[in-house]
Amino acid sequence: MSYHDDYSALDRPELVRFVFYPRQWHSQPPPNATDHVVSVDSGVSITCRFYVEDRGAPSILYFHGNGEVVSDYDYTAPIYNQLGVNLFVADYRGYGASGGRPTFSSMVADSHRIFEYFIAVLLKGGYSGKTFVMGRSLGSVSAIELASRYEDKINGLVIESGFASTVRLMTRLGFSRDFLGIKDFGFPNLSKIRTITLPTLIIHAECDSLIPLEEAKDLFENAAAKEKRLLIIPGADHNDIMMSDMQAYFGAIGEFTLAR
Repeated sequence: MSYHDDYSALDRPELVRFVFYPRQWHSQPPPNATDHVVSVDSGVSITCRFYVEDRGAPSILYFHGNGEVVSDYDYTAPIYNQLGVNLFVADYRGYGASGGRPTFSSMVADSHRIFEYFIAVLLKGGYSGKTFVMGRSLGSVSAIELASRYEDKINGLVIESGFASTVRLMTRLGFSRDFLGIKDFGFPNLSKIRTITLPTLIIHAECDSLIPLEEAKDLFENAAAKEKRLLIIPGADHNDIMMSDMQAYFGAIGEFTLAR
């Protein structure tokens, strides 16, 4: 499967408005960060922010959740940097300072353009550390998409609060399976993770009220990786997973990225 997959069934306005929550907010980058503008379509660019710790450190390309923007990571990127990890956070169309309007099709297609740009930045800047992709919640679609296509350029995949089945997620929101018109129950994440052999770390909240823990368990059980780990954060919900147990959350990410 590739970014040529047909996501048009999910691009209908009645679905898009339930999934994407774009915010037009963008702050000035902190001293150790730089903004990058990635052209993804005619007249449309995505703004990303690169928080750098060290050129020899591992670097994560990060796709955030549906209600976040890159500037939100001014507060959490320093923790990644303290671990010894560089963090490159990407927005979606219509988010932050990025142009256009978000859809599933554009999100997936744009992830490839962003990845190509990210790799070019690392090469041009002389970054020598390992490369990882990470997706939180909605961002799991982009991260899994890239991991399924570029295993030769990526050293590991991290999924936080991700989902296995779009069909199951949408039916939880009240849409019928017939209305969705998607025949593949595992589309896209579950079907794709079955092909990914990269080391994989999956982090999920025990009490996630938006994306139930069973989604993470399905991803973990179906992951083709020989080296894989499922970290469940006890008592945490979807939006407090990071802060609920920072030691476990960031400890797992640090161990995963620095041990390769």
